Amino acid sequence: MLTSTALVLLMTIPGLALFYAGMVRKKNILATVMQSFAICCVVTVVWMVAGYSLTFGTGTPYIGDFSRFMLKGIGANINKGADIGFTLGAGSANATVMTIPESVYMMFQMTFAIITPALIAGSFAERMKFSSLFVFTVLWSLLVYTPIAHWVWSPLGWLSGLGAVDFAGGTVVHINAGVAGLVTALVLGKRHGFGKDDLTPHNLTYAVIGASLLWVGWFGFNAGSAVGANGRAGMAMATTQIATAGAGVAWLLVEWIKTGKPTVLGIVSGAVAGLVAITPAAGFVLPGNALIIGLVTGVVCYFSATALKHALGYDDSLDAFGVHGVGGIVGALLTGLLAYGPLSATDANPSGVVGSWHQFLIQAEAVAVTVIWCSVVTFILLKIIDLVMGLRVSQQEEIEGLDISLHGERIG
Repeated sequence: MLTSTALVLLMTIPGLALFYAGMVRKKNILATVMQSFAICCVVTVVWMVAGYSLTFGTGTPYIGDFSRFMLKGIGANINKGADIGFTLGAGSANATVMTIPESVYMMFQMTFAIITPALIAGSFAERMKFSSLFVFTVLWSLLVYTPIAHWVWSPLGWLSGLGAVDFAGGTVVHINAGVAGLVTALVLGKRHGFGKDDLTPHNLTYAVIGASLLWVGWFGFNAGSAVGANGRAGMAMATTQIATAGAGVAWLLVEWIKTGKPTVLGIVSGAVAGLVAITPAAGFVLPGNALIIGLVTGVVCYFSATALKHALGYDDSLDAFGVHGVGGIVGALLTGLLAYGPLSATDANPSGVVGSWHQFLIQAEAVAVTVIWCSVVTFILLKIIDLVMGLRVSQQEEIEGLDISLHGERIG
C-alpha cells in the first residue's frame, strides 16, 4: 500500500504535469506544470486539515464529521504492536475493519484527492488566472470532491448504501473531474484564437512521457484499491493493463481509418481513456470483459474528443471531459453489466456484485447524481469566484503566454 500510494502520487507529479504540458503551446508549458504541482501542495493541506475527516469520518450518509480534523487521533493504534489496522466508520452499522494503518489509508486517499482537481486543469489550459485556480481548488475539493467521495466510498455513504460500486474512482475521480472540466470550459469560454490560430501541442514527447507515467502509476491507483496484496489486487492489475491496451488500439484504428494516419497523440489519448474506463471496474471484472471495456471506450472517447467537441463548439483544451468524463461514464455503466460476482464476494455478501440490468440502473443513478451535483456546485463556485476576483487572464496576458505573464518565467 505504501508503494501504491507513491505510484498514485507519481500520476500527478510528474505524470499528469508532463502529459498536459506536452499538449499546450511553448509559452504555457511552465504554467501548466505549475498547476499540477501547486494543486498537489494545496490539496495535501486541505485533505490533512478537513478533507479526510469530512470524507471518511462517521458523520451522516451525506457528509463525514470533524472527528479527524487536523488528523486528530490518527496515531491511536501506533503503539499496539501487531494491531496496526483501524475501523472505517467505527461505531456505525456498516463499520469496515481495515488491515493497514490509518495513516497509510489516509495517504492513499490523499493522492486521489490530489489528482482529481488536477485533471480539471486540462479543460481550462492556457487561460485561467492562477490566483483563481488556487481558490477554486480549495473550495471545489471541500464542496464537490469530499461529499461525492463520502457518498460512494464511505461505509455510511448513501450511494454506497444503494449498492453503487466504484472500485477506484470512475465516479469520484473521473466523471467528477470531467464534468467539472466541461463546466469550467463553458464558463471561461474559448481560448483566444480558437479555430483560427495554431493551437497544436508544442512537445508531444512530454505528453508521451506523461502518459507513460500515468499508465505505470495507474497500477497503484487500481491494484492498490484492493487495499491489500491479494488476488483481487492481482486481477485489478491485469484488467488495467488489458483495458488500457485495448483502448489504445481501438482509438488508433478508428483514427487511422478516419484520417489516414495513426498519431502519437491519438494512441496516448486512447490509452488514458482505457485507464479511466477500467478504473471503476478493475476489481469487479475478468480480463475478457476488461478488453471489451477498453475497446468500447477507445471508440467512444475518440468521437467524444473529436466529433462531439467540434459539433458543440466548446474548448475543452486537453479533453478533460472527452476522455475523463466520457470514459468514466462508460466504465461506470459497463461495470454494472459486466461485473463478476466472486471477485467482490464477502462473508456478508457471498454472491458479490453481479452484472445485471438492475446493477446497471444503480450505476446509472450514481453517474447521474455525480453529474448533477458536480455541474451545479462547480458552476456556482466559478460564478462567485469570477464575480469576486475574476477567472480569466486578460487577452494581452493570454497572447503573451501564462509563463511570463503569471509567473515571470519562460522556457529558453
